[in-house]
Amino acid sequence: MQTYPQERPFAGTPSSVKPSNRLVPWIGRHWQLLFAAIMGLYAGLPVLAPAFMQIGWTAAGNAIYTLYAMQCHQLPQRSFFLFGSKTMYSLGEVRSAWQNTLDPLILRQFIGNPEMGWKVAWSDRMVAMYTSIFAFSLLWGLLRRWFKLPRLTWWGLLLLLLPMAFDGTSHFISDLAGIGQGFRDSNAWLAYLTGNRLPPAFYAGDAISSFNSWMRLLSGVSFGLGIVWFAFPYLEELFEGLTAQSHTSSTVES
Repeated sequence: MQTYPQERPFAGTPSSVKPSNRLVPWIGRHWQLLFAAIMGLYAGLPVLAPAFMQIGWTAAGNAIYTLYAMQCHQLPQRSFFLFGSKTMYSLGEVRSAWQNTLDPLILRQFIGNPEMGWKVAWSDRMVAMYTSIFAFSLLWGLLRRWFKLPRLTWWGLLLLLLPMAFDGTSHFISDLAGIGQGFRDSNAWLAYLTGNRLPPAFYAGDAISSFNSWMRLLSGVSFGLGIVWFAFPYLEELFEGLTAQSHTSSTVES
């Protein structure tokens, strides 16, 4: 009986292309969207925690609080609240509703109640940091379609990170005197420098529109801008190189 040679797949057909050689170019083309999706999920989960608590999914909400407790101090007086009468509460209001304590390890355990609403699973600074990274990653991808964005230099990155370093370090030193007792709680130094020209609520405390609140939000946004603007051109070069290498490998194999 006459036999025929086994038919081999034609070079270059999908059956002859390694899965990795198809995956790498796809990631190279869509890495910005993948990054934005992952960052959006990471930044969005803390907001889901109060939503879950509000609808009665307490197990899911508490799981998110526990997960993000390893990444943030979660102090309630420096966090946003959803589904309540106010977006932020003072230290005194938290102590009245929770426990009359200044111990940060106890204060951070307060996640809210049906009357006050439920705490976002990380602080206002962290919300600003990671939400801005997510937003700037999308903006960078859109702007990159029309023109080549200039690179951010090392000194430019340091300037954008400097507000975070100043604000975070000064808060840390201030809190060594005790929660609610440090120089960043009264900001008497700022009141002196500005001649008390601004309302008292601007200087003292952490409420929205206070100096502390503005500094945490603006330094977080500045941090996010610096990270994306500096890192993304390097990531773009990396994925372009991997895509080109994968294409060369596929051509040689075919």
